[in-house]
Amino acid sequence: MINKLKNNTLIKVLSLNSVSVGISFVLSMLSSKIVSVFLGPSGMALMGSFRNFTTMIKSVATLGINTSVVKLIVENKDDREEVSIIYSTFFGVFLGLAIGIGISVALFAGSISNLIFYSNQYAIPIQFFGLMLPLIVINVFWTSVYNAFEKFKHIISIQIISNLILFFLTAYLVWHNNIQGGLLSVGIAEVLMFFVTYLFIRKSFTHFKFDYHQINYKKYLNVMQRYSIMALLSAVLVPLTLILIRDRIVSVHSIQEAGIWDGVNRLSGFYMIFFNTGITLYYMPKLASLKTDSEFKLEIINYFKTLVPLFIVMLIVVFILKNYIIELAFTKEFNKINSILIWQLLGDFFKIMTLAFGFQILVKSMLKKYFIIEIVFNVCFFILSYVLIPQRSSEGVVQAYFAANLVTFLIIIFMFRKTLKN
Repeated sequence: MINKLKNNTLIKVLSLNSVSVGISFVLSMLSSKIVSVFLGPSGMALMGSFRNFTTMIKSVATLGINTSVVKLIVENKDDREEVSIIYSTFFGVFLGLAIGIGISVALFAGSISNLIFYSNQYAIPIQFFGLMLPLIVINVFWTSVYNAFEKFKHIISIQIISNLILFFLTAYLVWHNNIQGGLLSVGIAEVLMFFVTYLFIRKSFTHFKFDYHQINYKKYLNVMQRYSIMALLSAVLVPLTLILIRDRIVSVHSIQEAGIWDGVNRLSGFYMIFFNTGITLYYMPKLASLKTDSEFKLEIINYFKTLVPLFIVMLIVVFILKNYIIELAFTKEFNKINSILIWQLLGDFFKIMTLAFGFQILVKSMLKKYFIIEIVFNVCFFILSYVLIPQRSSEGVVQAYFAANLVTFLIIIFMFRKTLKN
């Protein structure tokens, strides 16, 4: 049994990633403490809104670049000439897209600030983020190439250095510039990650050699279109759902109550990052290399025998230690998290099980299944939240999150019923 675990690639990746996640976990808790002390629940809510916005813009600018690049390079990794064409083509396309979107964001920063913050006083962080978007997109692209070549140690090293920089930067800017500093730290941290990644890739120019003569848009247009359509749906739908739910909480209750919900999301992010990054590092290239349903089924069995039990243990530990975690990561204003966290934990449990199939849908570009899953989850999450918020406030939102994940899991099991039977 022990030898099997030692030889399990997923366990190796998770073990390798555990150092990064451990550091990230501690730094995230300290960062949440700093934000909750200096900015309070209202500041937490504003930063949550800004993160939703930047996530949406970043996703629109990258449009499935991670999945498409990983898939194509995995399929052609032994052909250096083809890898060079893939790299040059995607680099040119997404850099041009990022420049266009970034300039638009910077030009309309005041209007965007009014839309998400109901005030134009936060235009500067939005402008900065827009102008730095090309560097942010290049960083995502470089990381995707590393992922395709399964350079896990490089990616994890980048994550550790970036997380350390992000923490000290956020702490300093929140301390000196309050909410403006907190918002600016989001964009500045992304840019610093670009330079950290560059320090690594400059030694690996075999995989990162750009040649404009190698660009071939027609050859990969179909792949770009399929993944871009899928990514565009998520890029708009997911952050928009979160922004609308937050607005509902603020309008019916208060911005402080919205901050409680953002606190729950931050706490969830503490443990979810371990599994999300591990799954992404391992499953993206692994699933891209699978050819048959039987191979996929074996991988699913490995996932449920290895990862799901680990996740259950972690959820139980978090639930038992929730009082200490909340006290360490937040102030007394966030004590309500204690009574509503159970719904988030249950929702995350079904989310992790859904991801086992979700990555297959993504990597194999199953458009119909992808659209159904994304739309059902977000519509269900929004409608249930809208109905429950007046009576149950932030608790209603996490209950809606649990229900939406449960429904999504049942639907995805139905979609893959034939594969599971065979």
